[in-house]
Amino acid sequence: MALINVAAREIHCKIVYYGPGMCGKTTNLQYIHESVSPDVKGDLLSIATETERTLFFDFLPLDLGKVRGFQTRFHLYTVPGQVLYERTRVAVLNGSDGVVFVADSQKEKLEENIKSLKELAMNITRQNKKFQEFPIVLQYNKRDMPNALPVAVMDRYLNGMNWTRHEAIATTGVGVFDTLKSISRLVISKL
Repeated sequence: MALINVAAREIHCKIVYYGPGMCGKTTNLQYIHESVSPDVKGDLLSIATETERTLFFDFLPLDLGKVRGFQTRFHLYTVPGQVLYERTRVAVLNGSDGVVFVADSQKEKLEENIKSLKELAMNITRQNKKFQEFPIVLQYNKRDMPNALPVAVMDRYLNGMNWTRHEAIATTGVGVFDTLKSISRLVISKL
């Protein structure tokens, strides 16, 4: 749920990068953080335990304009993707305004992608939100891998809701900002 800071004339929106383990969520955030001007972003922070890590930072995109005179500040989060960290994913997802679902394009990762997307649907629904109406953008990451599934196959199994989707190679930045712009605009349109 977006928070409004009247004194600073800002609306704070939370976007969560969600997906299976090792799909590129952290790589997305690291690439964005390295690329955004220092004067419009906060520090890249990591909440780490012995076995898991959640990254987040905030930034103020200058090209998206204002909403009723308020600047929009986005807080970007990743969740640990490994199966045993579901409780952490639920906690990080709580209060989110939009989700980027990062799918690993490699053929052997399809089942993990499907399970993670089903878990996302369940977790959003448990927060008394309508999954069908929730702002979600898909990112098909690792498109440079030799065993990457065709986009049509990815769509068949992951994009039954006909969400906006982007092909990406997060390690080089391909598709990273396209994905971010899509989810940012979707979240703003819901405001």
